[in-house]
Amino acid sequence: MKEPLLLLPGMMCDARVFAPQIAAFSMDRPVMVAPLTGRTTFAELSEDILAHAPPRFALAGLSMGGITAMEIVRQAPERVSRLALMDTNPLAEPADRAAERDSQIERVRAGGLRPVMRNEMKPNYLTDGPNTGHILDLCMAMAEALGADVFADQSRALQQRPDQCDTLRAVRVPTLILCGEDDTLCPLERQEMMRDLIFGARLAVIPGAGHLPILEQPERTNEELKQWLST
Repeated sequence: MKEPLLLLPGMMCDARVFAPQIAAFSMDRPVMVAPLTGRTTFAELSEDILAHAPPRFALAGLSMGGITAMEIVRQAPERVSRLALMDTNPLAEPADRAAERDSQIERVRAGGLRPVMRNEMKPNYLTDGPNTGHILDLCMAMAEALGADVFADQSRALQQRPDQCDTLRAVRVPTLILCGEDDTLCPLERQEMMRDLIFGARLAVIPGAGHLPILEQPERTNEELKQWLST
């Protein structure tokens, strides 16, 4: 059996965000999705995931999941056989964005999860496409299922996240950096920076996709992941 694949979802997402990848890759390898819940720091999240993960695994993280993946590599590089970082960011949180998160947490705890997600976060996720409405509906359903406490915990983790550039410089496994061409949250120059930090890393830019190429362009994304898994 091929090496296990561990997938880490983005903020306020669950395993449903990886439905096309689970369908594509679970036929010949174990595929697991770890929730990013119950903790308020990336160090704690990563410790929990490592406690339940296989001894060695391929690791792919999307957005917040990518930040978690970097922390997993920092804590236990010997357990990661290959690394895929998708639409993510290795830098610490800027002070102005951290302040915005405080306001969002207050409004979400007051019952405003749906408007915060609908009006301030989800509109920045996707490029225009025939499935945009369906994907946005799925994102809202995942967010509402996870709820306000998870939103607050994840926001606190993002506010406190460390810079992981030194972690990336030390990576020595096959690495894919993947992003949507139209991603405004984690733009192309940030992905190019990560590629340049990691020895031998490959960058794949997915046309017709924003922050969620795994859903917006699943076939093209899966082609890139398949190549990465066979490297």
